[in-house]
Amino acid sequence: MTFQTPVPFSRGPVQSQVAFDRRELSVILSIYGRMVAAGEWRDYGISCLSDRAVFSIFRRTAENPLYRVEKHPKLRNRQGMYSVVGMDGQILKRGPDLKNVMRILERKLIRAVN
Repeated sequence: MTFQTPVPFSRGPVQSQVAFDRRELSVILSIYGRMVAAGEWRDYGISCLSDRAVFSIFRRTAENPLYRVEKHPKLRNRQGMYSVVGMDGQILKRGPDLKNVMRILERKLIRAVN
């Protein structure tokens, strides 16, 4: 009787994914929670791709996203790793610090409360 050591199943090379870490998600979700409480936003989606991570914000579930918060690590030394993209694909704000980039959405919160 011979015993063979099990060989783990491999589909090929492991592809790395870009994702938001805990600190980044806490910044995004704090603003998201306030906008949900104000009744402006209702749903979100997170996509972790090979070159970027995307947090999509929806007014209703079956719509195109109102805003996308994107993380592009390859742009870290150029324009900044984080960007907020509007519904039409226009980049609203871009920079190296997520809190500063997210301030554009906080302005929307101030208008929603009034």
